[in-house]
Amino acid sequence: MATPLAESSDLTGRRILICRPEPEASRLADAFRAAGAKTRVLPLMAREALPETPESRSILLDLDRYSHIIAVSPFAARRLLEEIDTWWPQLPMGIRWYAVGAGTARVLAGHGLSVRQPAEGWTSEALLALPSLRQVRGEKVLLARGDNGRELIRETLESRGANVTALPLYRRYCPDYSEEEIRQVLDDFSPEAIVALSGETLDNLIALCAKSGHNLYDRLLIVPADRVAQRARGAGFTRWCVPVSLADADIVATVAATLDGRNGGAGNNK
Repeated sequence: MATPLAESSDLTGRRILICRPEPEASRLADAFRAAGAKTRVLPLMAREALPETPESRSILLDLDRYSHIIAVSPFAARRLLEEIDTWWPQLPMGIRWYAVGAGTARVLAGHGLSVRQPAEGWTSEALLALPSLRQVRGEKVLLARGDNGRELIRETLESRGANVTALPLYRRYCPDYSEEEIRQVLDDFSPEAIVALSGETLDNLIALCAKSGHNLYDRLLIVPADRVAQRARGAGFTRWCVPVSLADADIVATVAATLDGRNGGAGNNK
């Protein structure tokens, strides 16, 4: 369950570890510092643009044949627009554009596109509930994403009769850190709360704990959705919360409320 916004966001002296990829991690760190928190950034997921291939070029040249185009993240949206600009001086008309989350919608809207997104929620499940994606039999859908990840959107739309083409635009990987870097963050800094806003980031955090011998399972974990919270619980984390949205201010407010004991909605397995 998403947690309510805090009345204030005073985090003076609190220690927050942010495991998001850049540049989102540093931006969120600035928001936490503005609320008085001490922060460290340790991205546990990084992204690298994939080179163009004959297959991806063919997909982009056929852009006008698609009825629906979905971007799953802000990075996917930026990469897609970069690739489109290479081949389409003017975007084809008649395409319905979709975004998973408000951040992704802002990227597309900044390019002058009219974007469809869920009125509430920022998950694939919320996107798939949109009326215009319920009746898609025989229609062509382009899915801009990374080279791996959840298959829910593709599988669900295909089950509804759509012809879905996945366009991988980047790869995700876990950066390598030295033992000294890990020691400084996990031992010396000793975070009270850890921000891990994807299932893959959480998996990499769990692997890091196992590899380095650190036990962070009693720290407050900030996750993006209930399904990721359940993965955290299964791994042994005892405290977690889901922000009311993934906007920086809402993440900061939720952490402040939870650490201050004002957020009764924070999850635990006790």
